[in-house]
Amino acid sequence: MSSGVQDTYDRAVFGTWLYILSDFLFFGTLFAVYAFLQKGNDTNKLFSLKYAFGETLILLSSSTAAGLAGAYLHRKDRRNTLIYFFLAWILGAGFAALEFLNLFSIASRNYTWDQSAFLSAYFTLIGTHGLHIVFCLFWMIVLLLPLFFTQIRDVDVRRLTCFRMFWQFLNIVWIFIFTIVYLMGVDGYYG
Repeated sequence: MSSGVQDTYDRAVFGTWLYILSDFLFFGTLFAVYAFLQKGNDTNKLFSLKYAFGETLILLSSSTAAGLAGAYLHRKDRRNTLIYFFLAWILGAGFAALEFLNLFSIASRNYTWDQSAFLSAYFTLIGTHGLHIVFCLFWMIVLLLPLFFTQIRDVDVRRLTCFRMFWQFLNIVWIFIFTIVYLMGVDGYYG
């Protein structure tokens, strides 16, 4: 990369880190509210640890595929970059579908966001994460479309690197959700 291209790459990555930091603070607030409101609520009726574990495995597999796609991206191997990003997209879409099916399942059992502050915090935390995932799925399509028609350019490397950083951040947020909401909640940790 030339000096100008490297400077642009560095600024884009730095800007992405700043955005991730702001989203980290936002999710941290949602986690704090959830943890505060969770005390005294029986979550065993709401959550299935096995279901959440399955979601986690799918999202971690998507994260792995995105990491492999990134490795091929930096080697400018277009074919494998597209294959692994496609796999990451399929797994991410499956995760998003399961996440929203879980919310609809809970709501169908008459546990809705407007019944209590705790349920409102739960639906907000999980729904916000789900909307971030859906946004990233659309973002991935937009970023990958040019690669079907051209070779990998420096601008593609920069954009997809920033995307992968955010995708991995969402995977880390899910690990916190899985730990705090499902592992600690289902086993009555807060009780």
